[in-house]
Amino acid sequence: MTARSKAREILNYSFLTALANDGIIDDSELTYIKSLALADGVLDEDEKHALRRIFSLVDETELSDVVRREFQRFRAKYKL
Repeated sequence: MTARSKAREILNYSFLTALANDGIIDDSELTYIKSLALADGVLDEDEKHALRRIFSLVDETELSDVVRREFQRFRAKYKL
């Protein structure tokens, strides 16, 4: 993991905050995860791996329509 990579912060936030309280990612949580991942303007391989791991746990049927569309758009854009 490179020094600039936010992979650890993404995992920590997601498991301790976003997924821990209800197992669902809401709009503010998704926005924060994306801001961590894109803080330096690039998704490195460690960040992609972390996001794939987190996103594999998300049940899209539990997401609001707005969050589901953004979740799917973000995953497609960055091939997650």
